[in-house]
Amino acid sequence: MADPYQILGVARGADEAAIKKAYRKLAKELHPDRNKDNPKAAERFSQATQAYDLLSDKDKRARFDRGEIDGDGNPAAPFGFGGGGGARPGAGGFRSQPFDFGGGDDGPDVSDIFEGLFGNARGGGGGGFAGGFGRRPQPKGANAAYRLAVPFADAATLAPQRVTLATGQTIDLKLPPGVESGTQMRLSGKGEPGPGGPGDAIVTIEVQTHRFFTRDGDDVRLDLPITLREAVLGAQVKAPTVEKLVMLTIPKGTSSGRTLRLKGKGFAKKGGGRGDQLITLMIAIPESDADLTAFVEGWSDKGNPRASMGV
Repeated sequence: MADPYQILGVARGADEAAIKKAYRKLAKELHPDRNKDNPKAAERFSQATQAYDLLSDKDKRARFDRGEIDGDGNPAAPFGFGGGGGARPGAGGFRSQPFDFGGGDDGPDVSDIFEGLFGNARGGGGGGFAGGFGRRPQPKGANAAYRLAVPFADAATLAPQRVTLATGQTIDLKLPPGVESGTQMRLSGKGEPGPGGPGDAIVTIEVQTHRFFTRDGDDVRLDLPITLREAVLGAQVKAPTVEKLVMLTIPKGTSSGRTLRLKGKGFAKKGGGRGDQLITLMIAIPESDADLTAFVEGWSDKGNPRASMGV
């Protein structure tokens, strides 16, 4: 993979917020659902996800910046030797036979020189190159990118989700507290196969919208219609939450726009606990009701609800 900073289009000194913003912009632009006839977009989406995965991990990012790993997260070849994408016999690195300085098969064996500089490479001596100088771990397979649509209420209550991998295997996921659209979950060893073992599966969560709930941070908001009678006289009415119906008390003399709070009925928080559900009461006036029309025509209301606005 190319430089992850270049893939996301951010500077090397970019902070976490800038990296996340750049990834979300690319993910929205390149998402496979929006580019069904463009396989290159799907490839770039996978690259952007892999780049974000590396740069959002502080340890991996630091190791990449120091040149210890490449853009795929594989160990970089020591001192610039090696063939790049993975260890290949005879490609880059040091040869197992003595170097030939022009003397044919009788040329000098310089293996002792390297052992004196770096210790006994084959024995893992003082040089620290255990396993043999020039050797490095075989690269793992590529990470596989998945998208998982999660119902709004399931995200709020952290209901288990099932994802089906390309292999046909199904896995039950436990959503993390504070989950939101763009949250990524790593499934170790569930990616593409490789000589050093399989890569990981990166699952990007997309929380679906709801037909009457909306999210406000860790809180859930709901506009609840009530009748004029319920507003004037007060009442006990049913109200939906992300878990179940509850009985809600409407105080007497309630005006439209009044907001009631249900503690602990919102989204699970990262630090523990849950947000609240905020219910805004909206008085629903029937379009045609003869009795209500006759009542209002015979009722004298001398109050001015707009007095505080100076009108």
